[in-house]
Parts: sequence; structure tokens; C-alpha cells
Amino acid sequence: MGSSKPANIRIEVATRYLAHQSDPEGAAFVHAYIITIHNDGPARVQLLRRYWLINHGNGRTEEVEGPGVVGEQPWIEPGQYHRYTSGSVMETDVGTMEGHYSFQDENGEMFKVEIPRFVLAIPRTVH
Repeated sequence: MGSSKPANIRIEVATRYLAHQSDPEGAAFVHAYIITIHNDGPARVQLLRRYWLINHGNGRTEEVEGPGVVGEQPWIEPGQYHRYTSGSVMETDVGTMEGHYSFQDENGEMFKVEIPRFVLAIPRTVH
């Protein structure tokens, strides 16, 4: 897959619990997450693939991978960012997600950028 250099890519994550879509009695806790991918480097890059490791908080983990994000494989120009919103249904009131994105730069060189672990929790669960 090439190098794992960060290539001046910065990942920011914000999360939101969606109580109106959740069913706690049915063990379905719905969360939205907003990812912002900043290109702080000198060259444009294309996001090709995503990989997620989802920990449901009950001992069960799930791996999700595929092309792009929300149906896109965006090019991100130097000094610009790409933001998207997606969601996850957790089986418990607290879980985590982490993973990586696979990119290529404008010269076709492939590299990965780690997505730091973030918590998906219903409000007032984690202090």
C-alpha cells in the first residue's frame, strides 16, 4: 500500500448522539459523526478508501472497509479540507471507532493516514 507517512493530513472528528433515531431497549444507539480531513501539505491528495474498526462496548468488534467516503473519492487541494457526515449504530451506550484512510497524492504515491480513536456515547455517560 505504500508508505504510512501522514503527508500533512489532519483528521478532526465531532460526534452527536441521535436520540430520536435510537432504540435503547432494542440495543440500538444511533450516532452521527462529522469528519473533517485537512490537507495541510503542498500537494493535492485523493481519498481512495476507508477502514473502520468499531468497538460496540460489549466485547463485539466490527470491521468496515470500502471505497471512498459516503460514495465519494474526493480530491483535496493544498490548504483545503473535505468534510462529510456519516453514522453508526452502536449496541451499547458507549463505543469507539478508529481506523485509517488510504490516499494517493497527485504523483500516484499511495499512503495511509490513521483516524484516531473517538468515543460514541449517549450524553452524560462518559465524564
